[in-house]
Amino acid sequence: MLQRTFWRLAALILLSATPAFAADAAINNGDTAWMIVSTALVMMMTPAGLALFYGGLARYKNLLNTYAMTFAAYCLASVIWVIYGYSLAFGADKGGIIGGLDFFLLNGIGVASVQGTIPQYVFVLFQMTFAGITLALVIGSVVDRLKFSSWLVFALLWVTIVYCPVAHWAWGGGWMAKMGALDFAGGTVVHINAGVAGLVLALVLGRRIGYGREAMFPSSVTLAALGAALLWFGWFGFNAGSQLAADGLAGSAFLVTNTSAAIAALTWMCVEWALEKKPTLLGLASGAVAGLVAITPAAGFVGLGASLIIGTGAGFLGFIFVTKLKHKFGYDDSLDAFGVHGICGIWGALATGIFANPAVNPLGTGLVYGNPRQVWIQLVSILGTAAYSAVATLIVIAITRLVTGSLRIDAESEILGLDGAFHGERGFEIQG
Repeated sequence: MLQRTFWRLAALILLSATPAFAADAAINNGDTAWMIVSTALVMMMTPAGLALFYGGLARYKNLLNTYAMTFAAYCLASVIWVIYGYSLAFGADKGGIIGGLDFFLLNGIGVASVQGTIPQYVFVLFQMTFAGITLALVIGSVVDRLKFSSWLVFALLWVTIVYCPVAHWAWGGGWMAKMGALDFAGGTVVHINAGVAGLVLALVLGRRIGYGREAMFPSSVTLAALGAALLWFGWFGFNAGSQLAADGLAGSAFLVTNTSAAIAALTWMCVEWALEKKPTLLGLASGAVAGLVAITPAAGFVGLGASLIIGTGAGFLGFIFVTKLKHKFGYDDSLDAFGVHGICGIWGALATGIFANPAVNPLGTGLVYGNPRQVWIQLVSILGTAAYSAVATLIVIAITRLVTGSLRIDAESEILGLDGAFHGERGFEIQG
């Protein structure tokens, strides 16, 4: 009897010392619940918020094609991420450039695996939603003229060759993280990366037929505004969720995210009202998105005052670049992915180096608080991301051409619209 009791006690001690038992004890239920909600919020941003925003901005004859490319981007990124994308981004560091294949097919990750205070499966899914929306943002530069088949090949290659390495640099222990670059939720990884890639793809494809000679009205400003509102809502998971915990810093990130979006929307509206004599709903929606983009890298490092400055700058820069400078440069960025995400992402990343407040987060100290070197670090991370994204995207384009031939749809389909010519569907019934 005593011997049986001894062995039971020994087994209990052994089990309590195993990683699975310790991992379960490390999980915080509150943090886990918040991160599951945050993951769902960010997921909604792509096949719902961004798809409606981009679909509404696209011409009526390409609304469904734009939505389909956005939807497909999320699906592709979801599958790629769990097979090898997560491993490339968060696997063991290889020279500061890329992660290893430790987590191929999520090998070594189980229900008891923990990342911080949450299950690692939840962390994997949270990061997957970032890969999905970053890929989908690229579409905004090239709607109306990109072949659907070419987009699918491009998307698979781009997540692999461009997104995963940059995510590793900033968040997976790569060279930017080692250098001390601050990117709380994706200024470089998401917005600069996608904005530059979109610009490169737009330049390679060339202008749409009739660009600059005929009006190209959005299919539905209402859908675009609804999409922007859903993006704003989901962005709380994007930024506040990046703290990976339900704590005060997550609450601060939540606050500054909303404030930056609101002041940027008002700034865009006021500048448009002053210069164009009419405040538009589309301007308000675009301004809000610009403010969300700019605060993303800074959300966990700055306080309320800085968020007002960052949002105001984003609203002004976004309006000027989208409505004035783009036309002077003459390139055709269909839905202004570079003008909003690239330009405002650059501003936000630099502003993080200026306004990072150690009282908000001791991991970041900016110029205003006595660390001018942080601005230089941020600039290096911006230039490194932009240069790599541009060159690697050109490589992805070249490979895609080898696989699918021409990237661009034929002229007849472009004039008719891809909804009918390719998908056999219509977003709207045209009467009369």
